[in-house]
Amino acid sequence: MASFSQPALREALNGISGILVTPFDAQDQVVAAPLQPIVDRAVAAGVQVLVANGNTSEFYGLQASEAERGVHLSAQCIAGRVPLVAGVGRSVHEACALARVSRDAGADALMVHQPPDPFVAPRGVEDYVRRIADAAGDLPLVLYLRNENIGLPAIEALCRIPQVMGIKWASPTPLVLAAAMRRVADRQLAWVGGLAEVWAAPFYAVGARGFTSGLINVLPERSVAIYNALEAADYPLAMRLVDEMLPFEELRAQENNGTNVTVVKTALQLMGDDCGATRPPSAWPLADGPAQQLRALLQGWNLLR
Repeated sequence: MASFSQPALREALNGISGILVTPFDAQDQVVAAPLQPIVDRAVAAGVQVLVANGNTSEFYGLQASEAERGVHLSAQCIAGRVPLVAGVGRSVHEACALARVSRDAGADALMVHQPPDPFVAPRGVEDYVRRIADAAGDLPLVLYLRNENIGLPAIEALCRIPQVMGIKWASPTPLVLAAAMRRVADRQLAWVGGLAEVWAAPFYAVGARGFTSGLINVLPERSVAIYNALEAADYPLAMRLVDEMLPFEELRAQENNGTNVTVVKTALQLMGDDCGATRPPSAWPLADGPAQQLRALLQGWNLLR
């Protein structure tokens, strides 16, 4: 059962949505223990929402049973301290099944991954989301849009599905975001910057609030400091803080963005919170040069044990 009321969840979505890693042991099995200190750090730092089965969770590298285990473990570690949003996706039947499991595990909302199918019709996406909404029961939905190729009319139709509470906008197109927001301003949805800290300021400038973050697994205090600066409209401070963490995001963007989770998990290893390797097609291990840069960065942040 969800722990937070819909008004409380709606308010929390204006904050940081921290995307949790999925820990694996040496036998490549999903395990719980390494996740607890990560969750505890994020909650203590003030991260408002935690997300299981997002892209930093290696959602597309997980079997269905592992995604189900991941949301249960996340719920246990969070223990109702902040809202839990659970990602669902892939085939419509898999998404609906995971929606039901996530609801029973205690998720407060579902994040619907944009279908990666090469043949996506705008009206097909609407049907996809409506079927997930039916499976989710009373859980609200957050739509994850990595691109706006389905067009603004289709995005508006998705936003007008009653269960949709928010949009995670992960396309570097703030003006299109602004146009989408105008079309459904009457719904008062949560518009979340979905490209992490480095794109948060441009999204704030057009009216979105909050942002997603993989950095929270490593240094949640920095994410919260950036959030606080943006909320205070102190853009010079926000950009200085972003510039200081930009090398971390640049390392994550290497190899066609294939080191996105690699850098996070390597950092956790160096910090003494080993969450195992990433799975192919992610890059593993981190190449020597980037690994040395990451170690130096973490040393400068006083995170090495």
